[in-house]
Amino acid sequence: MNAKKPKRSEQVKAYVTREELLAIVESSERAGLTLSEFIRRVCLGARIESREDQQARRELLKVNADLGRLGGLLKQTLAAGHKEQIYGLLHNIDQAQALLKARIRSL
Repeated sequence: MNAKKPKRSEQVKAYVTREELLAIVESSERAGLTLSEFIRRVCLGARIESREDQQARRELLKVNADLGRLGGLLKQTLAAGHKEQIYGLLHNIDQAQALLKARIRSL
């Protein structure tokens, strides 16, 4: 059962310049959040991700999965007796996966 969200009834007011307002609105749009949700998250110290960051993370996860499948296919080929040619490729794939995982975590 879903817990009931607390009703937000309090309002915070801040004075900003026109340029500051435009920058805040632009940032909230880049993050894909309403202005209210964006300001609430920023003020409460939550990490704000842009839509581009979210898309990049999804794409990196797909590449990582593809590398995993490729590694599995190469291991099957190794089992068939083509060891010398494939060991270098497996090592490169392992390194690429480690790098991707590190970059994904840093996003």
